[in-house]
Order: sequence, then structure tokens, then C-alpha cells
Amino acid sequence: MRQLSAPELKALIDGDTSLELVDVRTEWERSLAKIDGSHLLDQAHHDTLLRLDRSTPIVFQCHHGIRSQQAAEYFRHEGFRELYNLQGGIDAWSQLIDPAVPRY
Repeated sequence: MRQLSAPELKALIDGDTSLELVDVRTEWERSLAKIDGSHLLDQAHHDTLLRLDRSTPIVFQCHHGIRSQQAAEYFRHEGFRELYNLQGGIDAWSQLIDPAVPRY
């Protein structure tokens, strides 16, 4: 698993890199702020991810990067090999990439 900075994630997104961007926060947190193109890790999306090829790049994000790290570890145990954690979470995204995303 690799740690990604917010600028590195932005470069991947802007470069049209095919990846899954997974938000592991609660629905309430997501209603406050989100990264466009991300998917909430609910049961349905969890099941969808488990059906993907194990080489699919998956980036996990949360508020500050702790819960997303745990989610990435879980998927590593499920056999996925291209896993990334957004360092600093959506808070870093808001500060470094998109100030229109509210901080909370």
C-alpha cells in the first residue's frame, strides 16, 4: 500500500488514470464535503469492489487518513495489490487542492 498526497491524487485524476476512489467516511460526513468521483464505501460498493480484478488501483480517503488506512489494509488482505491511502484525507484535499470543499 502506498501513501498518496493530495497533489499526487489530483495528478492521477487529471491524467485520466483509471482508479476507484473510495470514501470510507459516514454518509453524514460525506454530505458535508466530498471529492467528485468518489464512492461511499457502503455494503453495496464493498461488494462491487470485491468483484474487481485484484490489480485494480483503489484509493481510499477519509477525513484525515486513519480510517482509510484501515480500509486499505482490509482490501490488501482480500488480495488487492494496487492500494493507496490519501494522506491527510479530505482535509488535505480541501487545503491543498480544492478550497471549495468545506473543512469540518
